[in-house]
Amino acid sequence: ALRLNEDLAEAIALGHDLGHTPFGHLGEQALTPFLGRPFRHSEQSLRVVDLLENDGEGLNLTWEVRDGIVNHPWSMPPPSTLEAQIVRFADRIAYLNHDVDDALRAGVLSEAELPAGPMNVLGATHSARINTLVTDLVAASEDRPEVQLSKPVFAALDGLRDFMFEQVYLREDTEGEHARATRLIRELFQHFLDHPNDMPEEYHRAPGDLPIRVADYISGMTDRFALRTYERLFLPRGWLHDQG
Repeated sequence: ALRLNEDLAEAIALGHDLGHTPFGHLGEQALTPFLGRPFRHSEQSLRVVDLLENDGEGLNLTWEVRDGIVNHPWSMPPPSTLEAQIVRFADRIAYLNHDVDDALRAGVLSEAELPAGPMNVLGATHSARINTLVTDLVAASEDRPEVQLSKPVFAALDGLRDFMFEQVYLREDTEGEHARATRLIRELFQHFLDHPNDMPEEYHRAPGDLPIRVADYISGMTDRFALRTYERLFLPRGWLHDQG
């Protein structure tokens, strides 16, 4: 509808979260003290495509794809292409709506608890919200120099995000889980610093000092793989056998 380069948008979308840590932004915060600088998953995604993929040769991506990957978070400067701006909006639209659905399914929220203001603008169901956001973005961006939502819809999306942070992401009864996830990541990191030969061979060939290469390995893990690795390294095998 906006007559953009679909291949460029798809390439950015496929690469934008390659550097995301286990347990989301908690994982980023857990890695930061070991590196002496903030760990940013978008920068790690760029490192993956530039230096780690293709047996360390990188993927030889265009500047536009690389710019879209590294600048997709809202905390970074706006990306330079309209295709990358589309991905930035799509990322927020997708994760917020999926997180609402997950919270409802898990019983963390009920339909009645969803914020009335944003829901009145965006819609009462998942499909209605996606439809509102996508059609509004297209209408508000057509023949404009940047991708955008209309002011009321953007405000509603921001309101939904604020609500999710208050009621889901940072709610008090999740603090224990957050602490356990942080401890898991940090104990894995320290283990691989002390025992680098426990990492796969490819992470010995990667550029950078040992903490950077350990961060490469851990940030490439899924939540489930990180949990299995922790169990394998730190829990007695008899206990694991008894559990399953």
